[in-house]
This record gives sequence, C-alpha cells and structure tokens, in this order.
Amino acid sequence: MKDIYILAYAQNPIVADAKAANEVELIMPVVHQVFKQTGFTQNDIGFTCSGSCDYLQGAAFAFVEGLSAIQTNPPIKESHVEMDAAWALYESILKIQMGDAETALIYGFGKSSPGDLPFVSTLQTDPYYMSPLWPDKTSLAALQAQLLMNNGLLTKKDMYEALTQSISNAKNNPNALVTAMPSEDDYLSADYLSSPLSTYDCAPISDGASAMIIGTEEAAAKLGLQKIKISSVHHSIETSNFGARDLSTSESIIGLGKKINLKSFNLDFAELHTQFSYEIPFIRGLLDLGNIDINLSGGPLAGNVMMAAGLDSIGKSFELLKNSDFHNGLAHASSGPCLQQNMLVHLEKIND
Repeated sequence: MKDIYILAYAQNPIVADAKAANEVELIMPVVHQVFKQTGFTQNDIGFTCSGSCDYLQGAAFAFVEGLSAIQTNPPIKESHVEMDAAWALYESILKIQMGDAETALIYGFGKSSPGDLPFVSTLQTDPYYMSPLWPDKTSLAALQAQLLMNNGLLTKKDMYEALTQSISNAKNNPNALVTAMPSEDDYLSADYLSSPLSTYDCAPISDGASAMIIGTEEAAAKLGLQKIKISSVHHSIETSNFGARDLSTSESIIGLGKKINLKSFNLDFAELHTQFSYEIPFIRGLLDLGNIDINLSGGPLAGNVMMAAGLDSIGKSFELLKNSDFHNGLAHASSGPCLQQNMLVHLEKIND
C-alpha cells in the first residue's frame, strides 16, 4: 500500500448567505489557494474529485457547473460524489492506491442559504418509507438526542458544555461563522426547534467551499513541506431503516474505532463532524476519547457547509498537526440522518 499525504488545504470564510456569489465563485478561491501552497497547476494533478449536493441547486448534474472553477481542457481525470467531500477524498485515495494517479485535487462546496436545508436533507432518507413522511433533519436528530437523555446517557448540561467549548474554540478560527456564545440562562430558556434541540444546539446554515490536495510520498518529498500522513482511513454505513437501528449507540462508529486501532497511538485531539451539540459527548463516549480536545477549530457548530464540513474536519486536523506540536489527530466525517454513515481518519505528523 502506498503512503499518502495531505499536501495542502484551504477553506473559504464561512458565511450565512453568499448572496449573488455562485458555486464557481465559491470554489475558485480555495482551488487557487491550494495550488499556491504547493506550486502546482492543474497539469500537476492526476485526479480531481468533488463533493456536493444537486438538491441544493435544484437541478440534475448541477455539480458539473463547479468544474468551471478549474482547468478542464485538455480533458482531465475527474469524478464526483453526491456526498460530503470527505468521501471524494476517500475515492481519491483509492485512485492513488490503484496507481491511476500520484496526486489528487479534492473540493467540496455548498450554498444552503437559498433553500430549507433541514427539509432538503430529508431527500437523503429512504425514498420509499421515510422521505414521503418528510421528517426534517433536526427532528430526526432530536429523536436520537431525546432517546439518549431518556436512557441516562446525555444531559442538557453535557450539550451546553459541548456547545460552549466549540464556540470558545471557534474564536481562534478566522473562517468561523459563529463566535458568539449564549449564556447558560439564554441556552436553557431558548425555544425548542424540536425537543430537546434549540437553535443553539444546531449547526448554522452556511455557504462556502473547501479544497485539498493529496499525494504520494514522492510527491510530498518534492515539495519539502511538513509531512502529514493519512495513516488510516475507514468508513461504514448503517441501515436506512430507523426501526432496525438502535439510536442510543452506533455500531459503525464503534467498529471504525476498532478498525483504525485507536488504542495503538496517543491521540492529541479530534475534529468531529458534529452538526448537533449532543453528538459531541455521544461520539466522545462511543470512541472512549476521554478528555482530549475536540473541535479545536470550533467544528460544524461554528460553521457547517453542507458537503464540505466533513472534509473540513480532516483539513483542520491537517492544519493543527502542521502548525503545532501535535503528532496524532483523529478526523471524523458523517453523512445521512442520525450519524447513519461515518468515516474516521487518523492523521500523523512524520518527522524526517
């Protein structure tokens, strides 16, 4: 198996409403940034893969418009996933492992402000039994949070502490959207969107884009940059049938922790794709993360670009390792309602 490294990462400042800016205008700056960080051009990229959601734009194959942000002539090797760009990263890793490329450009983008994101997300549920009922994303998450509370696995205090820590961390992230922290009284007295979740417990509607370049050890050596290795990456999905899932746990997350062998290295921090406050203590317990720092970037509660936030968890982990004394980071990405599909990535700083 080839060793694969993250070579560059860039994220737009997350905004609540990108207004007239279209998807191409969101993507182009971050692509230019990762090219500048590496000195690459599109000619140096062996494979390009994007993650986005056509439902946000309301047109089939709308992701093709995003390709206008990069050079596609002469023709390039390109693909797309109708998922968070973390899965575009996974496809790119496979492409490099198969020998079809030495480098890959990954980008994810989403402009959620024009629509109703909680209901748009309903289209990710089972098309025969679930989506015709139109359960919104927040209500489904509230079902899981309430079950955890009923089982004594979660309290409102846990949720508030997770929220305040995320927002406090977000003040060190220049791209964060939310940095204002509610008082405990404001939090506890806030109206519920769907009990037990209030607006504070939910990631904000966000517009933006992110990009990343990965490559083989040979590509990383040529750049002479700090080497951040993707030491392990796995993903797993659970059934779309809610009646067949125990929402008080997550077999996929627990199983992924075992696959990447979390106990075999000293973890310095974790960046989790947690779109609701209850998910932070929930995943912390499932992976037995103890007291390590979680979401030092602020995480999705400080800014949550649909189809890029999972890639951002990986990208922010890369930045933390590159710019600090940390050596081992864990990144998490999710897709679907109630943490249905999950990915864990172990990133490691390599000192030559």
